Amino acid sequence: MGILEALADTVHRISCEISCKCSAGVDAHSTTMSLFTMLSSYSWDAKVVLALAAFAVNYGEFWLLAQLYPTNQLAKSISLLKQVPDLFEHNQAWKPRLDALNNLISAVVDVTKCIVELKELPPQYITSDESILSKATAHVPTAAYWTIRSIVTAVSQIISLIGYGFEFTVSTMEAWELSSLAHKVRNIHEHLTQQLALCYKHIDERKHVETYQMLVRLFETSQIDNMKILRALFYTKDDYPLVDGITRKRVGIEVLRRKSVLLLISDLDISQEELSVLEQMYRDARQHPSRLENQFEVVWIPVIDKSVPWTELMQKKYEDLQANMQWYTLYQPSAIDPAVIKYIKEVWHFVKKPMLVVLDPQGKVASPNALHMMWIWGIAAFPFTSAREEALWREESWRLELLVDGMDSDLLKWIGEGRFICLYGGEDIKWIRDFTTAARAVARTANIPLEMVYVGKSKPGEKVRKNINVIIAENLSHSWTDLTSIWFFWVRLESMMYSKMQLGKTVENDQILQELIRMLGYDNNNQGWAVISKGATGEPHHLAKGNGEVMLSAFNKYDTWKVSVETKGFVPALNDHLENNKAPHHCTHLKLPGSVGKIAETVVCAECGRPMEKFILYECCND
Repeated sequence: MGILEALADTVHRISCEISCKCSAGVDAHSTTMSLFTMLSSYSWDAKVVLALAAFAVNYGEFWLLAQLYPTNQLAKSISLLKQVPDLFEHNQAWKPRLDALNNLISAVVDVTKCIVELKELPPQYITSDESILSKATAHVPTAAYWTIRSIVTAVSQIISLIGYGFEFTVSTMEAWELSSLAHKVRNIHEHLTQQLALCYKHIDERKHVETYQMLVRLFETSQIDNMKILRALFYTKDDYPLVDGITRKRVGIEVLRRKSVLLLISDLDISQEELSVLEQMYRDARQHPSRLENQFEVVWIPVIDKSVPWTELMQKKYEDLQANMQWYTLYQPSAIDPAVIKYIKEVWHFVKKPMLVVLDPQGKVASPNALHMMWIWGIAAFPFTSAREEALWREESWRLELLVDGMDSDLLKWIGEGRFICLYGGEDIKWIRDFTTAARAVARTANIPLEMVYVGKSKPGEKVRKNINVIIAENLSHSWTDLTSIWFFWVRLESMMYSKMQLGKTVENDQILQELIRMLGYDNNNQGWAVISKGATGEPHHLAKGNGEVMLSAFNKYDTWKVSVETKGFVPALNDHLENNKAPHHCTHLKLPGSVGKIAETVVCAECGRPMEKFILYECCND
């Protein structure tokens, strides 16, 4: 006898057992225990499934006759013998009892599904000896008892309906009994559902650990190409998980095979300034004469907190960002597995600020964050590897061109003409007026061509915008009117610092990092600051710098150091004056966003050389 025939025989015997005992008036408990004896060799899930199948035979016959008796002569004859027509011709009178019966059956099916689900949980992720599963399965015998007892009660109700027909007095007692039993089974279902949810959570955690470890192994193992890595990152059953930013068509990851892939990692709060600058650089790369477009691609990976429900507003925000990106994006952010997000946060140190992880054509990490390189050197940093980053820094020195490269064509022209350039910033408009007036007076006296440019403050806000309007209206100096340019100037300075730190440089062994920290420290003070340099004339590069009070004082006391200008030059003479008139001790403070990811554990003060203390600052805005 085959398996199906054996099961059919068992189902038939159960059906007969229930029908006979219910017809004979045997109470539900005794009938239920009799069925447990008959099914003693089966597992708990098999017991309830077989009992439910047996019930389906009786229940199916009942409803089949009800539906066919008006049109099928044989069905009509059988229905007359069983008095089914009387029942359904007066169905309004029986409706409460039938509704209660249907509710009970629905509850029984739900509990049966839960019992089967518990049995079919994958043993490679959760075993029966684990407390979370053993606690859940401990409730299965009780659930099985009440499930089968409900089946027996339902059959008994159907038999009573058919047997007595409409002449039987309609009683609310039977409906109440069914409703009470349905309520109990519903409670069992709710409890089992909660236990199942805990089991699935445990399974998901195990799967995430497995996926995470797989990612670790993949990135530690040499690959022929980048396909395995990319499939692991963009794990999805969808064959076309990406959207082409130009054509807006969905594509597969094959478009990235054996190319350098720049993973733009951010949350949904990536700023418009960051996007606009990235888009400009991306367009420049596509128009590069060396045809870089065939060598690398950018893919946006949105890091979404899966514990937060995905709303229509979030979907709209995601689609708006996606529509403004020319590179590849994910069709849906849900394609990113939580284990991948964990890897991004724990291994690549993503916190909140966008980052650009570079994978070479074999999928190996070529740079943990090339966004700094992109901000500093643009497309010249290709192929955006750490080796390229170090090579570019070896070609750099602390000079004005490093600070403003690509920022302003007029500035670069003035530098080429050998003019003196003064960059200054801050928010104190009184100091700005006093300083620009004093600086221009000294320039006239020293007979030097001086160009002054206001570069505001990092995170420029309304104060900076008002200052720009005043500077232009009163013709105090040049100024960048676009706040994005001011933002980008400071982002580049921060990027230089992070780039140096990422390469393991320190204030003690790197002059550029020392100067960068000093300048960023000026920005974090409330007063102004200035840096002055002479354009490229073949002479060694000299920069003079200081906070607002120091620089204003130096220009107001020009008469005390103007003699040395003729022998040393303007900037070296100014530097000597600043050095000879330093305050006994003045340290600065450096404010770094807590969302930049991995930064140096210890930062040394650029002024005194001592380790700086760490403080926590919560800041809403800078206006």
